[in-house]
Amino acid sequence: MTVLEILTIPDERLKQPSAPVESFDDELRAFIADLEETRRAGPGAVGIAAPQVGRFQCILILDVSKTKKPVPNHGHLVLVNPEISHWEGYEIGREGCLSVPDYTGNVIRATRIRLKAQDPFGNPLEYAMEGFEARAAQHELDHLDGLLFIDRVVSRRTDLFRRKVYQK
Repeated sequence: MTVLEILTIPDERLKQPSAPVESFDDELRAFIADLEETRRAGPGAVGIAAPQVGRFQCILILDVSKTKKPVPNHGHLVLVNPEISHWEGYEIGREGCLSVPDYTGNVIRATRIRLKAQDPFGNPLEYAMEGFEARAAQHELDHLDGLLFIDRVVSRRTDLFRRKVYQK
């Protein structure tokens, strides 16, 4: 497995939308293993999306099982071609990103979502998520559309903060 280079702002490729995965083969699963290795190498990363390493396909990894908020969650997830089918509620929360290493920001997200996806073999998946897990999933899904959390902050003047220390 390989730790891949993470694209960071102002790299214009981060704005590129991703294409759906059509081939569920060994090459895809090898890339997912590298993506996971990259996520684990990142400081405090609960998620990573393929566009963050320059592969513009709808693939993301999410693992909020070790966060401080023990809200029920689904543990470690590999989601291929994920889509939100329903959302409700909203809440402002602080977010950070491997691709925006020097800042955090306040972003409005849905508090509960239903998400459909496929696993690395193409099998269908469906999850109901809430709280931090729902927020993290929405954050990673934005990468697939070429969006960063800084594109969603209400005000760059009042809701964007210089990161003092990157927490491990």
